[in-house]
Amino acid sequence: MRVKRGVTARKRHSKILKLAKGMQAARRRSFRLAKQGVIRALQYAYRDRRNKKRDLRGVWITRINAAARQNDTTYAKLIAGLKKNNISLDRKILAELAATQPHAFTAVVEVAKK
Repeated sequence: MRVKRGVTARKRHSKILKLAKGMQAARRRSFRLAKQGVIRALQYAYRDRRNKKRDLRGVWITRINAAARQNDTTYAKLIAGLKKNNISLDRKILAELAATQPHAFTAVVEVAKK
């Protein structure tokens, strides 16, 4: 007996075309081009979920360094002082303190300077 695949193929195509909704030109309408675009987009999404963590760490370090320099020290000296005094604040928390609570950050810097 012969198998007719129209319903299955239509479902598969519409699933891919739905994922390609925001793309431009033929990538939005043509299944073949939409599939290529969706595969590439999913690869970028997977990669960039990991790169995002890397990028954010750099942003945090920049913010900490800027705030540390306002308190007459540098990022390197601040981190070294925190390690020497066994203060375990990660860079995310330090950057948050520097941005939202400058007085608390200044207190942390004073402890690190000792």
